[in-house]
Amino acid sequence: MPSNLAIDDDLIAQVQQLGGYKTKKAAVNEALAEFIRHRKQLELLDDFGTIDYHDDQASKKEARRK
Repeated sequence: MPSNLAIDDDLIAQVQQLGGYKTKKAAVNEALAEFIRHRKQLELLDDFGTIDYHDDQASKKEARRK
């Protein structure tokens, strides 16, 4: 999907340098992918401590039977 975006050239240059990317496209795509991974990790952290976990061997054996 072609786009014309006004992206800060200094930011692109920093991403290219830090990531070793030769093209602006590669740098932007990786930066977007990293942003998505980071946000998903933050979502997981929000759930941390809210899931009940029981380390019960009997429950594990019963779950395997199903």
